[in-house]
Amino acid sequence: MARILVTGGLGTVGKVLVWTLNKRGHAVKVSGIEHHHEPDYVRCDVGSYMQLSRIFENEGFDFVYHLAAEFGRWNGEDYYDRLWVSNVVGTKNLLRMQEKYGFRLIHFSSSEVYGDYDGVMTEDVMDKYEIRQLNDYALTKWVNEQQIMNSATMHHTQSVRVRLFNTYGPGEYYSSYRSVICVFIYRALKDLPYKVYLGHHRTSSYVTDTCETLANIVDNFKPGEVYNIGGTEYHDIKTVSDMILDYLKKKDTRVEYLPAEAFTTRDKKVSLDKALRDLSHSPKVSLVSGIARTIDWMRDVYVSKKALVRLEEYL
Repeated sequence: MARILVTGGLGTVGKVLVWTLNKRGHAVKVSGIEHHHEPDYVRCDVGSYMQLSRIFENEGFDFVYHLAAEFGRWNGEDYYDRLWVSNVVGTKNLLRMQEKYGFRLIHFSSSEVYGDYDGVMTEDVMDKYEIRQLNDYALTKWVNEQQIMNSATMHHTQSVRVRLFNTYGPGEYYSSYRSVICVFIYRALKDLPYKVYLGHHRTSSYVTDTCETLANIVDNFKPGEVYNIGGTEYHDIKTVSDMILDYLKKKDTRVEYLPAEAFTTRDKKVSLDKALRDLSHSPKVSLVSGIARTIDWMRDVYVSKKALVRLEEYL
């Protein structure tokens, strides 16, 4: 059993990761930016060194999964001050804790760091080529990776970086800044218009598949490694929209089709070889099945408005 802190543990991936780690018998504490009722939860804004230090003064952790961050390309434009404080200053604060207390860090980066690299995205792309990140969100994630590598060199800290490729699933509450699958489902459920960009391709990963692999890092932690974690179905964005509309038995009359979205990665062709080798990465949930489960959860939350919606029942 390991003692683990999950920052940002109330987020879309964080909730399922905490659930997965608890199922495996680990002692998990969760932090987040808002108040929450669970006994193993502590409120903490990672952008505040003082708030973060209070956690570590009273606890000893073997591992920290660092998910706390502002998410999304357009969110990063509209709220860039929060983005840079939470993502970059927050990670620097956590590295200071790591240098002092010596825990092992699993840091969450993003597939956005690859920019518009035109090829299969292997983890060593940035070691070989000068990549231009396309937006502030991507920039903060790459800056964080640089900070982590510098800390390892200067202070011998031990960290693993993970680059998630479009994780989706139940538990992601709608806003206009959320993932494309979440946005499409919500707006289709509500018969609201939405835009589909035809010039983009993704390898989406269902949240339980992502989190099972993430939880495996505890058992095979290799300091300095970086892993892509994504799905195996390479698809365009229209395919996702079509699956959603088919499941809901709706037409695409509210959909506007456009060529491409500016300053957003076009094609994400991912290599999963390292995660398969080291972390037993094994995607099991197909895109069509994962979308159906996500729709069922979102329909119960936003349309049926059930008084009690237990996330675990939809995973």
